[in-house]
Amino acid sequence: MGYLLGMFPTADLVARRFGAAGVDLRAAGSGNPGTANATKMLGTRAGAIVLVGDIGKGAAACVAGGAIAGPMGAHAAGTASVAGHCYPVWNGFRGGKGVAASIGQCLVTFPAYFPIDAAVGVATAAMPWWRRRAFAATIVSSVCWVLGGVVWWRRGWRNAWGPQPSAALPLAAFASSAIIAERFVAGGRSR
Repeated sequence: MGYLLGMFPTADLVARRFGAAGVDLRAAGSGNPGTANATKMLGTRAGAIVLVGDIGKGAAACVAGGAIAGPMGAHAAGTASVAGHCYPVWNGFRGGKGVAASIGQCLVTFPAYFPIDAAVGVATAAMPWWRRRAFAATIVSSVCWVLGGVVWWRRGWRNAWGPQPSAALPLAAFASSAIIAERFVAGGRSR
């Protein structure tokens, strides 16, 4: 179910609504069907809708997975939604980078850490010496997300409205981060 939610074609639907006839974000601009390319090719409003939609599908997958199978289901569905976003079967496994879907995953399964993760990503992306800011911000945020999961789990810290941290938290964070890193590497780190 998480994979199916992750495959929801947010960027394609937004491109049909806001773009000129025949706009395909996989062929235009950076070639990535994500927020940055949607903003560049279709405008700020379209990019914002893609961002909210992609975060929403990651979050929805975690909520649904949690309702069906508890905390383990939430973690598994979150990672599956990132995989579905990155590798949608309906499109020859050519999807986005999965960052926004993972934001939704973190928001639901690790809300206590979410503000830290967002701050790390923004701070890293703002540093002028990074040549590939999006890639650098994503990798630094991903490493911190995994390490944060380990710390929260081992210390037994509270997780706001999210599930009690367990070994599943850093494992799911690692799996989603690995998928995202592979997408950046496959895309040449520049998109």
